Amino acid sequence: MYAIVRAGAKQQKVVVGDVIEIDKVSTAVGDTLTLPVVMAVDGESVTTTGLGEAAVTVEVLGATKGPKIVIQKYKNKTGYKKRQGHRQKYTQVKVTDIKL
Repeated sequence: MYAIVRAGAKQQKVVVGDVIEIDKVSTAVGDTLTLPVVMAVDGESVTTTGLGEAAVTVEVLGATKGPKIVIQKYKNKTGYKKRQGHRQKYTQVKVTDIKL
């Protein structure tokens, strides 16, 4: 059994026991969160409607960071150049339960 959950602006496929990274949330390590379910698959049955009560429970493991991204802008013959960096912050969570 697996589920597709919405975490922030992204959707991810999860199974019980998976460790995934979601957008940063301000929750202490060891606390639990519930993520809304978009779709659930149990063997041959696929459920996409009536998932108002369905939820995936996750346990917060800690904070992580994504890869460093370098943004460079350059315009020829004008002397314009700009360099900027970005590193996305994530929260690492472990899926503990899928409830339909």
